[in-house]
Amino acid sequence: MDLQEISDRLEINDVLIRYTRAIDTGAWDTLDTVFTPDAAIDYSESGGMVGAFPEVKAWLAEMLPMFSGMQHFITQKRVELDGDRAGVRAYFLNPMVMDREDGTKWHLEIGGVYVHSLVRTPEGWRSSRLVEELRWDRRSD
Repeated sequence: MDLQEISDRLEINDVLIRYTRAIDTGAWDTLDTVFTPDAAIDYSESGGMVGAFPEVKAWLAEMLPMFSGMQHFITQKRVELDGDRAGVRAYFLNPMVMDREDGTKWHLEIGGVYVHSLVRTPEGWRSSRLVEELRWDRRSD
């Protein structure tokens, strides 16, 4: 690996971290540093929407606050670099909690693979496409 490839891999890892932290903390404007303005996003396998980044960003800001807690774990990242483009497949585990009216908590865990297509922009690496591939889920009663 040369210095450029090492740098690219570290920067791409930072994109993945910004993505999951933005989702988990509700820092929706941070997603502007993750996606290109015209990015295509597909959350359909987990019951979410498919659309362009601006629409999906608004949908996330509306829907995800129903959860009182979320915490992504990203592992086993495979990065395939090709000049100013990269493909990434990263395993994820995302436990989520929703508070019930009776004071109990409802839990949902989903696991799968985030599939990103990234491009190098003047501002750094950005995802131009994200597909969430759901592998499993577990829900409390």
